[in-house]
Amino acid sequence: MKLVTFLLVPVTYLMAANSFPETHKEPVIETIHGVKITDNYRWLEDQESPRTREWVKSQMGYTKSFLDAVPGRARVEKRLGELMRVDSIGVPHEAGGRYFYSRRPKDSSQPMLCLRQGLNGAEEVLVDGNKLGKGKSASLFEVSNDGKMIAFGIRQGGEDEVHLKLMNVDTRRQLEDDLPRARYYGIVFAEDHKGYYYATMLKEGPRVYYRAIGDTTAKLIFGERYGNQYGIGMRQDDTGRYILFSVWLGSSGDHTEVYLLDTKKGGPVRVVVDDLPNKFSAAIGGDEIFFETNWKAPKGRVMAAKLSNLDRSKWREVIPEGQWPLENMHLVGGNISVTYLENVVSKIRVYSTAGKMLREVTQPGIGTANGLFGRWGSNEAFYQYQSVSTPPLIQRYQVTDGATKLWAKMDVPFNADQMEVKQVWYSSKDGTKIPMFLTYKKGLQLDGNNPVFLTAYGGFNISMTPTFSATAAYWAENGGVFAVPSLRGGGEFGEAWHKAGTKEKKQNVFDDFIAAAEYLIANKYTRPEKLAISGGSNGGLLVGAVELQRPDLYGAVLCNIPLLDMVRYHMFKIARFWVPEYGSSEEPDQFQFIRKYSPYHNVKGGVKYPATMFISGDSDTRVDPLHARKMAALMQSLSGQVKPMLLHYDTEGGHSGGLPIEKVISNAADNFLFVESQLGIAH
Repeated sequence: MKLVTFLLVPVTYLMAANSFPETHKEPVIETIHGVKITDNYRWLEDQESPRTREWVKSQMGYTKSFLDAVPGRARVEKRLGELMRVDSIGVPHEAGGRYFYSRRPKDSSQPMLCLRQGLNGAEEVLVDGNKLGKGKSASLFEVSNDGKMIAFGIRQGGEDEVHLKLMNVDTRRQLEDDLPRARYYGIVFAEDHKGYYYATMLKEGPRVYYRAIGDTTAKLIFGERYGNQYGIGMRQDDTGRYILFSVWLGSSGDHTEVYLLDTKKGGPVRVVVDDLPNKFSAAIGGDEIFFETNWKAPKGRVMAAKLSNLDRSKWREVIPEGQWPLENMHLVGGNISVTYLENVVSKIRVYSTAGKMLREVTQPGIGTANGLFGRWGSNEAFYQYQSVSTPPLIQRYQVTDGATKLWAKMDVPFNADQMEVKQVWYSSKDGTKIPMFLTYKKGLQLDGNNPVFLTAYGGFNISMTPTFSATAAYWAENGGVFAVPSLRGGGEFGEAWHKAGTKEKKQNVFDDFIAAAEYLIANKYTRPEKLAISGGSNGGLLVGAVELQRPDLYGAVLCNIPLLDMVRYHMFKIARFWVPEYGSSEEPDQFQFIRKYSPYHNVKGGVKYPATMFISGDSDTRVDPLHARKMAALMQSLSGQVKPMLLHYDTEGGHSGGLPIEKVISNAADNFLFVESQLGIAH
């Protein structure tokens, strides 16, 4: 039972010792499951109200004036520009002898969607993201099996939603058929090119439709029984005849249903699996469906079912569960490519459909590879590799003999030879061993005086593997230590590792992160005054929580696109997806453990909190920016708070990227200027 009281009180204006912008209180008192909670800044949840817009404007001005006063912007932006403004290229998708990929030349603001006719053909630009208009970007959604049609999305700022458009690749002309701005999970073309299937999210839930080319109406195909806590993805086989629908509950993918549509025979959609609370990622190869699943295998295995007989008793195990977690599966060249994580390092292995291991794909070093991408009937595949010290490169792989050749790489002006990269292990509060990657210049002195940038995620079965970032490169080459621990809640060691950081066990994630900071301090890498922490999205919740639980450990906090009001998070945008991960305050028992760590509900007066910059923007249509707005107001209201509490708010910023490279560089510079000013770093 929840009682809500809107108190009509005189407006109270607050001015902290740090001369923060004025924010008035309008207390809303709720009694939730017998607990009284006061929210002074509920009014800031209304993003479009004139009061909120005026408040945001004042916060943006205050933050800008603060950052403008920090010396060194030209130096920081110059180096970040050198690291970020480089030719970048995505993994190609081959279809019909055509190679489709995205590329952003170093002198461009936005990526372009490109085509090569043949592997060594001249590059053609199909869609130039630099010519779409202010704040817009393009991304490739789907290519038809014969390479004659593509679907691409136009995104405004960092929104998740896109405007879907279709193109006839033969004529290079866009079709009049397009789909309005919405959240789309996928699109596939009918084999005869007379129409297309697409999955989208409506207010009531996800739905799959078929629409004929040139028609303005769409036919509902699948999904009518699912509510808005579900999502639906699609995958087509190489023949175009079969389409797999994957239905997932929540964002972790740990409860999936699979259905099969035979577009040639027609008839009802067939159930493949709908009654097991496990992960199933399915693809069709020949006359079988192959599943990557954790059903009766917490670290994952591969199973197969005949298209002609989906009875579960006839399924066969192809690749059994092993010592290490199975991260992904792809079907290429009549074989199965599987990526494992061995102590958080990628290993790609190729198996026959009978389950025989054919070979391991040789990697250039200890890093992250994203699996082989190709087609069931083709001998050719591609994969991307990167490490902390190696910028992304794309390899072309021959499935039959394992021959590998470099297809493209990013030339980043970065001297990897001067860097030390190592993995250490430390004990969390309950004794669990946690791995952490450290990057720094060779010859680092362990004297407790090094600035450390500590970042992590810890959720949704997402693994924090060793990857290259301009952030890490900049920090390390300037004498800092860049630290990335693999916290529980992620997928680094299988489903048990993930579940150990969800719902009532979420505190394990915070304990793991706190223990990482304590390890770095105890082992003389740094001291609290020199330790900055950063996290985004679920990682924003992480740093928001640990900042309140152990404010003595950190000198600066970057809290990016965060979840912070966990009592109300599930009420906004697509957050119903995350209830399987966090729980919901609507349930009395779950409310109790959520309230204990919810950052917005655990701020205490009289505590010396570290300097913090909350980062969000209007175009975040995934995690509502209200979290950052409310938390910034609350932290600024604390009496005696002398450290900076800033709101970095970008009206075009969001969860899905899309910002021009100039803005990306500028925002990254803002982050470093804030952190360096608070850690006392001078160059």
